[in-house]
Amino acid sequence: MNILLISPQTPDTFWSFKHVLRFVSKRASFPPLGLLTVAAMLPRDWDLRLVDLNVKRLKDADLRWADFVMISAMIVQKDSVRNIVARCLALRKPVIAGGPLFTTGHEGFPEIQHFVLGEAEEIMPQVVEDMRHNRLQRLYKAPRWPDLAQTPVPRWDLIDLRDYVTMPAQFSRGCPFLCEFCDITVMNGRVPRTKSPAQMIAELEAIRARGWREMVFIVDDNFIGDKRRVRELLREMVEWRRRTGAEMGFLTEASVNLADDAQLCALMVEAGFTKVFVGIETPSVEALAECSKIQNRGRDLVQAVRTLQQRGLEVMGGFIVGFDSDKADIFKRQFDFIQRSGVVTAMVGLLTALPQTRLYDRLKTEGRLETETSGNNTDSALNFKPRLNREFLQSGYRDLMKKLYEPKVYYQRVRVFLQNHKTSAPRLRLSRADFMAFLKSFWLLGVWYRGRMAYWRFFLGTLVHRPRQFRQAIEFAILGYHFRRVAQEC
Repeated sequence: MNILLISPQTPDTFWSFKHVLRFVSKRASFPPLGLLTVAAMLPRDWDLRLVDLNVKRLKDADLRWADFVMISAMIVQKDSVRNIVARCLALRKPVIAGGPLFTTGHEGFPEIQHFVLGEAEEIMPQVVEDMRHNRLQRLYKAPRWPDLAQTPVPRWDLIDLRDYVTMPAQFSRGCPFLCEFCDITVMNGRVPRTKSPAQMIAELEAIRARGWREMVFIVDDNFIGDKRRVRELLREMVEWRRRTGAEMGFLTEASVNLADDAQLCALMVEAGFTKVFVGIETPSVEALAECSKIQNRGRDLVQAVRTLQQRGLEVMGGFIVGFDSDKADIFKRQFDFIQRSGVVTAMVGLLTALPQTRLYDRLKTEGRLETETSGNNTDSALNFKPRLNREFLQSGYRDLMKKLYEPKVYYQRVRVFLQNHKTSAPRLRLSRADFMAFLKSFWLLGVWYRGRMAYWRFFLGTLVHRPRQFRQAIEFAILGYHFRRVAQEC
C-alpha cells in the first residue's frame, strides 16, 4: 500500500525562524515529528513518502501515487491544509487527518473524510486494519491517554536531516498545571506521562547514528512535569554522551519553578541543555491570578530568570498582553521586565482563546467570543471582545513588538543576558554552516540592513570584552533579524 504523509506549510511566525534560514542554508526549522512518529506505526511492508511543504513542493504525481493521504497539522497551518485537501479531493484521494488542529477543531473541516483525534498509539492498529480492508470510519478517537512505552522511534529515514536547523524529540506529554488559556491539558491531560530513559536514549541514538550533531529540541510542553523521571533521564543522557561522544545540544520547555531546583538545573546543563522556554506571561500579579498561573505567583520573576541564566540556561520567554485585568500601562511593564531580565528571545502575543480551553469556554459563556483563532502567537487580530479598548490594545501590542526588536534595544538586552549568563558546559563545535552564517551576518547586518551601527558596536564590544561569548552573541544578532522582520509584519 502506498501512503503519502503531508506536513502543511507553516506561515511566517515567531517560531518559524524563516528569516534565519537564509543565514544557515537550511530549508526549515524542524521536521514534522508527529508524522514521522505515526509513520513508524504503519506496517513496514507499506511504501511511505513524506512531503514537508516547508521543504519542497507537493506534486500531483505524489498524490496520484498514493492510496491514502495522511495529514497532521497545527492550528496555524489551517490555510495550507485546506489547499492540500482540495487537491486531494480533485484527484479523489482519501484523506486521514490528525494532530492538534483536528483534535480540537475537526468539525470545521467537513470536506475531510476521516479523522484520528487525540494521541495515536492505541488507535493506529485499528486504523491500519481498516485501511487494509477499505472500511475506514469517519472518526477515530483515543479512548485514554496512552502509555508512551508504545511510542516507536520516528522514521527519520523519510526525511533529509540536512534540510533542517533542529531535530525534535519528545520525552513526556501532559502538564500538571491548569493555565486558563492553555490547550495542552485538553490534548494531553494533567498527569505527565513519560517514555523510559532507555527508550528516549534509543531515539537520540537513532538521530546521532544518522549523523546529526546539532541542536535537538525536546518538545515537551513541560519537561519537568515529572521531576523524578526527568532526573533519571538526565543521568542516562550524561552517561550516553560520555560513552558515545555525542556533540548535540538540547533545548526544551519548562515551568518557571525549574529555578527552584539547583540540582536539576546542573543536571540539565551537564546533559547538554543550553536553552529553556519558560511561560513567564506577565509581570502583573492580577493577571497571573486571573489565568490561574499558580506556578508564577508569589515569586520574583526577574530573579527567577536570572537564576536560570546564572546556572547556564538561556531563558526564552513567552509573554501575553490582553488579560481582563491588564491596565493601560501593561505595555511599558512588559517592556521593562523583558529588558531588565535579559530575555533575548521574548515571544509576546495577544491573548487568544484556543478551542476547548477554559478561557474559550468562559468567553463563550460571557458572549465575548467572536471568531476562531489563527493559531499565530504574533497575530494582532483578537478573537474575543477585550476589556481594554481593542484599537488601543492592538496598537500598543504592535508598538511593543517593534520597540523590543529595534537593533539598539535588542542588543542592549543581549548584553544584559551575556552579563548574567554563566555556564561550564562544553562549547559546541563550530561547523562550516556556522562559519558561513557568520560571514552572511557581517554583510547583511553590518552593511546592508538598517541598524548596522548598533550591530558593529555590539560586535566589537563583545569581541573585546566577552570573547568567550562571541559566537553566542552573533547567533543572537542573526535571530534578532528574524524577530525584527516578524515584529514589522505584526
